[in-house]
Amino acid sequence: MPQDHIRYDILAQDALRGVIRKVLSEVAATGYLPGDHHFFITFLTEAPGVRISTHLKERYPEQMTIVVQHQFWDLKVTESLFEIGLSFSDKPEKLVVPFSAIRGFYDPSVNFELEFDTVLEDAANDGSDQDDDERGELASTIERMVDPDASEASGDKPETGEDEDGEKKSGADVVSLDSFRKKN
Repeated sequence: MPQDHIRYDILAQDALRGVIRKVLSEVAATGYLPGDHHFFITFLTEAPGVRISTHLKERYPEQMTIVVQHQFWDLKVTESLFEIGLSFSDKPEKLVVPFSAIRGFYDPSVNFELEFDTVLEDAANDGSDQDDDERGELASTIERMVDPDASEASGDKPETGEDEDGEKKSGADVVSLDSFRKKN
């Protein structure tokens, strides 16, 4: 099989991260989310450039999912990252998240989802293959967020920037970039 010297996989992921950048930039400019749109954003807490409080870091040592919906403030978007203020258990927190740290983006109002192959440098360099486990964990986290019964059954509930409204959301089909790649 010929080697991809252009690295279309990386270019495609960068382009899709540009979608998130554009959406968040528009929300930052207007100060609100249009219609019923809201976002679940999952990111690696150990990724370079991520800045979260020590409390959140201890609670979420590997990855964290936030909800951007009604209660957020000071959303700032640059070419490489976004900053946002959210409340966790009635405590205000400022988060800084580089787009390269994002593992998943989901807007349940229109059933739109993006999933990324984001691996920390250490994991990429040690030769271990954690991608399948990480993908499974991300899909499970999103499923628990959109299916309250799954959250209750597992006893796991992700920390979000919003209070749960109790509405039942329909699940989404996860489309991974891997599904479009040729298998070796």
